[in-house]
Amino acid sequence: MIAGVIQAVRSTSPAAETAPPPPGAVLRLAVGDFRCYRRAELAPQGESVVLTGPNGAGKTNLLEAVSFLAPGRGLRRAKLAEIDRRPHPGGPPAGRWAVSASLDGPAGAVAIGTGRDPDGDEEFGRRVVRIDGEPQRGPAVLADHAALTWLTPAMDRLFADGASARRRFLDRLALGLDPNHARRVAAYDQAMRERGRLLQEGAADPAWLDALEATMAAEGAAVAATRSALVRRLAAVAAETEGGFPRPAMAMQGDLAGWLEAMPALEAEDRLARALAEARRRDAETGTAGAGPQRDDLAVAFAATGMPARQCSTGEQKALLIAIVLAHARLVAEERGRPPLLLLDEIAAHLDLERRAALFRAIGRIGCQAWLTGTDEMLFQPLQGRARFFRVAEARIEPR
Repeated sequence: MIAGVIQAVRSTSPAAETAPPPPGAVLRLAVGDFRCYRRAELAPQGESVVLTGPNGAGKTNLLEAVSFLAPGRGLRRAKLAEIDRRPHPGGPPAGRWAVSASLDGPAGAVAIGTGRDPDGDEEFGRRVVRIDGEPQRGPAVLADHAALTWLTPAMDRLFADGASARRRFLDRLALGLDPNHARRVAAYDQAMRERGRLLQEGAADPAWLDALEATMAAEGAAVAATRSALVRRLAAVAAETEGGFPRPAMAMQGDLAGWLEAMPALEAEDRLARALAEARRRDAETGTAGAGPQRDDLAVAFAATGMPARQCSTGEQKALLIAIVLAHARLVAEERGRPPLLLLDEIAAHLDLERRAALFRAIGRIGCQAWLTGTDEMLFQPLQGRARFFRVAEARIEPR
């Protein structure tokens, strides 16, 4: 998908010639007209990647490019048009952004290409995907080839901010284990929006509302059940793991989550359908749905003390978040036979020496490919020989 001459950036680490890449790892990544990059390429050959350089150099942009190897809006949740490179006055014109990658797959390398549709709407457009050169119906297919989890500085307030961010975080984790989860979330959201529109117009056919609420009940109960099951499994995996991070106690809270704990799933689905039907007048006034998975929340606390995460220091919240992400990586590796890609933006500077060492050990034990960024290369020295190091400066990438 990326035309023209691409600047190749390669490392000569001897480990790349002897150690097989983790399943699903990135062998090569190339970007075109993406954020600050006109053309750039690097070839980690499945090894972990350390990107260092000054702030604003383009390190996070490369992580964002990798994040588009999965369904969704990427780690910044940006509009597609916002990702296009902004050309300098008098410089070469910019096209629409594109990302291509080669991933290690069960039957060999898989070529993935994605980007903003060159023939679509100029302001918004849509995202197109190709697998081994063949056009796909949409980004959902990417979940069959890559699982990704990321931590960024913007997520440091995950436990202090609103519940919607925690639900998005949990849905991203669920997607790594169940590629159909995104479809169920989208189907529920679409039915909820259509129901809300009809209720506010005030002349909806009751039979059509019944049908929409049946869809919301079926898809919503499935979404909530997936989230609750994932939370239980993550807590169990974290409890069994020795390491330098605190053990999280986790639970889903909310009416629907509570119904699923107290009764069979089909009964919870029926109860949600009844609750939606009974709340039509109120929901027409509020413009939303008063019941459903969008009302549930993820509660996290320190297992040892019971202290809610939202009441902990920023550093301890970060440690809990890392513990959850590492537990998820182990769970994905066990259940899908391949670990997720870990995108860890500016993470080492916020950890003391002991926790940095624990993080690097965990990455090695899980066997995943991690992409880490930071301004200080010395913080990543324990990864020498186990990762490829690149220096990023002014949208240029050089091997170390």
